[in-house]
Amino acid sequence: MTLSHTEDGSGFPDAVARSADRVIQSTPRGANETFDSPSRTAEDARRAAGSMLDAAGDRVASLSDRGAEAIRGTTHAARERAQHASDATLGYIRHEPLKALLIAAATGAVVMTLISLMRNSRH
Repeated sequence: MTLSHTEDGSGFPDAVARSADRVIQSTPRGANETFDSPSRTAEDARRAAGSMLDAAGDRVASLSDRGAEAIRGTTHAARERAQHASDATLGYIRHEPLKALLIAAATGAVVMTLISLMRNSRH
């Protein structure tokens, strides 16, 4: 910065005043930029976090949907196997009624014996 002055030195105070004015005018701008920068950074971080949370939510929803579909598929398969076992049992009973009756009686006797043994072991 060059300071011009007249022979009597009257230009010097004016030059100092102009220089002070420039500093005063530039200080708020610099302060605003300094304070705006963290604000922008925080806003950018907020936006990035929001995007990441949205993506995570979408992923959780997708995994949830796939899990529910897998459960439906497993339930359907188990239901089909149970139906097949029931049909096979009914078919066996129709074709071999005497054997089915003897097997049921023997199974009942074994269950009753086990229950009786368990009651006696407690006393």
